[in-house]
Amino acid sequence: MAHWVVRTNNGPPRVNHAAVLINTKIFSFGGFCNRENYTIFRPIEVYVLDIETLKWAILQKNHWHIPQVPFQRYGHSVVSYEGKAYLWGGRNDINACNSLYVFDVKTLNWEMPDTTGIVPSSRDGHASAVVGDYMYTFGGYIEALHMFSQDLFRINLRTKYWEFISTQGELPTWRDFHTFTPIGTDIYVFGGRGDASGAIDTQSEEYCNSLTFLDTLKMEWIRPHTNGRIPIGRRSHSAFVFEDRLYIFGGYNSLFDTHFNDLHCYTPSTENWQKVKTYGISGPPCPRRRQSICAIKNRVFLFGGTSPDPNLLEYHHNLLERLQDHGDLYVLDLWPSLKTLSILSVIKHKLDYSCLPKDIKFDINFLIKQEASSFRN
Repeated sequence: MAHWVVRTNNGPPRVNHAAVLINTKIFSFGGFCNRENYTIFRPIEVYVLDIETLKWAILQKNHWHIPQVPFQRYGHSVVSYEGKAYLWGGRNDINACNSLYVFDVKTLNWEMPDTTGIVPSSRDGHASAVVGDYMYTFGGYIEALHMFSQDLFRINLRTKYWEFISTQGELPTWRDFHTFTPIGTDIYVFGGRGDASGAIDTQSEEYCNSLTFLDTLKMEWIRPHTNGRIPIGRRSHSAFVFEDRLYIFGGYNSLFDTHFNDLHCYTPSTENWQKVKTYGISGPPCPRRRQSICAIKNRVFLFGGTSPDPNLLEYHHNLLERLQDHGDLYVLDLWPSLKTLSILSVIKHKLDYSCLPKDIKFDINFLIKQEASSFRN
């Protein structure tokens, strides 16, 4: 039974950021807040979460210099490969980008390596995934053409060679803000925003809930005959993998003007979807979109995103004017130990734990204190 075991408010409010977990730290790159100016070109912000202490820090960037450093952006993708973070695409309010950047988590420095081959056009809202030595990139929104993409590219992260990939099978439809999640040598596409016209953005949004995966060995798109409780189509949701199962959380569907905080699980071996019921005293998070999720073993770290502010609903008819950006962090334990369940029970029922061993008391106090913490730059 999945339990929300931690909630803390000590993070930086971030929306449409991208993050990866490397060793015991989560590195969160870019994103935006509603009150900030994104017409100014400035070095990207990098926040670091220590997953053991649950403390955030912002990296100092006094020694960073553009163009080796990406400019502050949103709608980009970040993947981890051999202990480094690879960032591609994204935009600010002026321009989109198609340069590749590499962040070394040991030296905390950026590099913009030379790339060759057929480089994808600048875009945001695409998604990327690593299989073997390759980073695959699918879809997105090409601002210069005002159109969605269904292109598949990959880059060899050793040689830095880009190529456009011709595939077999039925391609996923044109879309942006979908998820693209690897399980073994397959990469699963779910959700995203499309348009009734296909590639051209006519403001007639569509939300596909058909699951498609790319077999990277055959370079073939396959659409399984899914069954069970299939999630509603959505965009700006999150995806992660646990025990070779695909999990989907949250997102937004404009046709229903609905934000989600549901958790769904897809099992490839049975082609079955099911809705996951969660427990715990620290969640679930409020419905939201454009959050980030990083998973390690049986623990999932969810942070940031945006959702309607209930205090503004009656004053603003425009959705963008009534959104609130989140700086909270939630931890979901998909396979909690008996110790964890016991600690949660002590906290929930406010039991006296003064007689317990020191290490247990420390864990209880640690969880209690998290919710009261706040982030400071």
